[in-house]
Amino acid sequence: MGAVEAVLYYLIWMIALALFYAFPRVPKALFGGKPFDSWERDKPAIDPAFMQRAKAAHMNCVENFPLFLAVVAMAAITDQLIIADSVASFVLYARVAQSLVHISGTSFVQIMTRATLFLVQLALIVYIAVQLL
Repeated sequence: MGAVEAVLYYLIWMIALALFYAFPRVPKALFGGKPFDSWERDKPAIDPAFMQRAKAAHMNCVENFPLFLAVVAMAAITDQLIIADSVASFVLYARVAQSLVHISGTSFVQIMTRATLFLVQLALIVYIAVQLL
């Protein structure tokens, strides 16, 4: 998988996470008597814990996507995409794994695993950036 494909799959993963936690809300709002604004940020969480973690995993993706996109775009613009191609898939794999661990729970091991996967992603993004200099 090349860097451009990894960016597209990352984007698809973010959309899937958003649908995972948002889609179950629609029937509740339409048929279950919950107001559509029941899930506003300034209100107490009413979703099950795993859905709250899915939302947090999605937001983690949103926060880090610009970094990944930027180095891949710079690699493409400077005709050095081969540099990003060499590691971009591992950024995606680490991101998906981090999200799945995030959704699965909050034990010490899970939190440390998430942190490690996050650092792997950052290290790979920095590697691409440095190689582009």
